[in-house]
Amino acid sequence: MKRAALSLTALALAGLTAAAVLGAVAARGLARPVDPEGASQLFVVEPGEPLGRVAARLGREGLVHPNGLSGPRSLVLWARLQGVDRDVKSGEYELSPAQSALSILRVIRLGEVKTWPVTLPDGLTIEEVADRIAAAGIAEREALIERARDSGFARSQGVEAESLEGYLFPETYQFRRDTDPEAVLTRMVEQFHAAWEPEDRAKLEASDLTLHQVVTLASIVEKETGAAHERPRIAAVFHNRLERGMRLQSDPTVIYGMLRTRGEFDGNIRRRDLETDSPYNTYTRGGLPPGPISSASMASIRAVLTPEDVPYLYFVSQNDGTHYFSTTLREHVNAVNRYQKRPRRRPKPPSSQGPNES
Repeated sequence: MKRAALSLTALALAGLTAAAVLGAVAARGLARPVDPEGASQLFVVEPGEPLGRVAARLGREGLVHPNGLSGPRSLVLWARLQGVDRDVKSGEYELSPAQSALSILRVIRLGEVKTWPVTLPDGLTIEEVADRIAAAGIAEREALIERARDSGFARSQGVEAESLEGYLFPETYQFRRDTDPEAVLTRMVEQFHAAWEPEDRAKLEASDLTLHQVVTLASIVEKETGAAHERPRIAAVFHNRLERGMRLQSDPTVIYGMLRTRGEFDGNIRRRDLETDSPYNTYTRGGLPPGPISSASMASIRAVLTPEDVPYLYFVSQNDGTHYFSTTLREHVNAVNRYQKRPRRRPKPPSSQGPNES
């Protein structure tokens, strides 16, 4: 096998064309896998690692034949003669002995790195998104949070807001490990914009709300209910209150304000929390909070754009994941007395008791 490899080198030096050498090498083994039944394994190409070293490791790890016409030296020779020996891309690859040496080289040259799935459900904050991304080894948590809360970076993404809160679209993504944080965030914002249908944009244009206001209200709707069919009705309650100059009185906004100012929430909202003023306390301040409190689904966004035509101004949890809706304060107080005497179960924390006037 060594003699055969040396003879190929001699042929190249003798002036034979790269195509002729390629034909000889491929015919004798570079197109032949080590093990057609071999299982896949992870293989990492380090930044700046030359092809010779990569090929040698491929041989040691059983991904290409260890020597001869199918071995690392022949692979490097073929790549050199083709002028692609410097095209190796660093990254994490999923390779198999069932692939030929030429197939493996192609994957590494094209940078077809392994990607990892990350699922971001509805209703996550920037910090919760960063937790999931970091746990998957995609990007560093603090770097993600710093960039996502950078108003300059947000505006570079077409988001006219102080941060990307609410614009990191809930979806299952595929990322390579050690992806630049800005690239991760950009992908999520692009998905946010791509999720809007022409009909959605037409409804936005016809509404009295800006995009940021719609996203803000949708994020509150997202946090208020885990029952999908209730979203348009919840949205209607908030629209009705805004039209009448009533405060939204939404518990999730208070919780978000506590998380932003204190960095924690113990699971209980106390009266003093409702009375402590902050930009996100919709009990002490009228109108919408300054921005979204989480990432909303398109279902919640569409609920805000097309709310139900109902007169309700209040709602209270029925302790089964749904809410009881009321038009008058008296009816609402009766509903609170009826349902809140039972043990409270919150299927989608943090859940709100909804607009509640004292």
